[in-house]
Amino acid sequence: MPADSHADLTVGVLGLHSSKETKAILNAIEALGYDAEWLRRENIAVSITDGELTVEPDIDVIANRLLLSTSTHPADEIGLARLFENLYPMLNRPAPVTTAMHKFATAAALADADIPVPNALLALSSERLNTGRERFGEQGVYKTAIGTHGGGAWVVDLAEPVNPRVGDRQAFLQQFIERDGRPRDTRVYIVDGEHIGSMYRYAPDGEWRTNVSFGGKVEDATDDLPAAAVETARRAADVIGLDYAGVDLIETDGEWQVLEINPTAGFRGLFKATGRSPAPYIAALAIERGGGSVDPDRVAELAETLDDSKPACMPRQPSLEPNEPAVIGYIEEVVVSGTRGSRLVMAKSDTGATRTSIDSHLATDIGSGPIKDIITVRSGSLKQGKSRPVVDIVVGVGGTQHTVTASVEDRSHMDFPLLLGRDILEHYHVDVTRRADSADDRPEE
Repeated sequence: MPADSHADLTVGVLGLHSSKETKAILNAIEALGYDAEWLRRENIAVSITDGELTVEPDIDVIANRLLLSTSTHPADEIGLARLFENLYPMLNRPAPVTTAMHKFATAAALADADIPVPNALLALSSERLNTGRERFGEQGVYKTAIGTHGGGAWVVDLAEPVNPRVGDRQAFLQQFIERDGRPRDTRVYIVDGEHIGSMYRYAPDGEWRTNVSFGGKVEDATDDLPAAAVETARRAADVIGLDYAGVDLIETDGEWQVLEINPTAGFRGLFKATGRSPAPYIAALAIERGGGSVDPDRVAELAETLDDSKPACMPRQPSLEPNEPAVIGYIEEVVVSGTRGSRLVMAKSDTGATRTSIDSHLATDIGSGPIKDIITVRSGSLKQGKSRPVVDIVVGVGGTQHTVTASVEDRSHMDFPLLLGRDILEHYHVDVTRRADSADDRPEE
């Protein structure tokens, strides 16, 4: 239990989402003997009255857990974080988080500080990007500048041109670093310059991405990792200005290079591999930053579990009805994007289909791929299923981008080159009477 002089310290965790990591940090704060507040839409209010500023709920220090890379309105959330930053001590301030959110901005900042990163090229024009693509060899990594969980990343054949944008996202080329055997990288978790734990991440069969969200396997690397790798991760977090981060490294030619830095890196994979949770260390740092004190032995004890249960400080849900999902039509006009460009097409909504499906000619046209897997698709009309390749594509529906793994088939005999499955439709209500290909549904000019 902390000293009485600090017992009234309240730590806020700013997170508008319901992640297990945010819950774990909040539970750790309370387990360390301090009050916690989960700063969410349900309870945040800031009032200015006659020059007096009032903030609800009342807090003393903040740990920032905003997931800007998945937000549909990141500027709004950056502004919110800036508001709180001006009022309270904050872990993972908005400026460093914004840099980390943009993968090329991260790489540029690290390179400027002489921290090794893979060769990369960002260009706003197609001509300039493709003029420079040959220096990466036969294959390169093609990435959206903002993305998470491995979405928006492809290994591409550089004999073919690429587009500087994927849908409405800026994209860039990066050196593809090959490894002998199974693809592997290393995640190092840093809190306040301290090495909390590390894991090797191995890509699943037929995949080059090592993300746990794609089925990547993890292995404890905490005690095995060379000091040079740990020091590179520490320096990278320090250069970007992050108080806590997951730093992704890859070893090539005896050198550790930084692939990405994630200010809201997940804990589950690391805990599975190492048996250690970063949550109590983040909680302790926030408490200390606010003027409190903690017992290091208690922090280490709490790190042996990952308590992601519902926190006691979870704000009460409002009695108002939740926001209804957006409505789309049975036939909807969408933008489908790959590595070589985007196309505006009519798509049919099919709630009976698990997976989105794209015409093979359209897939070639936009530069989808590479082929990730071969799946068997069954239908009521077939006694035996059909084998189809699957590829990553980006589908823009009503201004929202969805990165999905779509099956490829010849749909030239069908009316629509794209079929929207439940991997996209789960986010919407489908109005079967509405058709974007009907003149009756078009707005008056």
